[in-house]
Amino acid sequence: MAERKKILLRLDPAVHDALARWAGEELRSTNAQIEFLLRRALDESGRMPRGARAIPRRGRPSGRRPSASEKETREDTTEDETE
Repeated sequence: MAERKKILLRLDPAVHDALARWAGEELRSTNAQIEFLLRRALDESGRMPRGARAIPRRGRPSGRRPSASEKETREDTTEDETE
């Protein structure tokens, strides 16, 4: 994978605080939020380069969630074991 570019970005402190709050609400880092917004703006304006890679997925791996019937079966088994 190509190395990611590092840049220095000067922001008004109020803008940075607003971005940091927004990022926190969406469970992203401030850096990831800025990249997300820049990519969205590029995409919406039709300026996203064709060779641009997707944003790397971070955090917990997405696993299959148990169905409602599987949850009920687990709860029944747990109750039987505790009695």
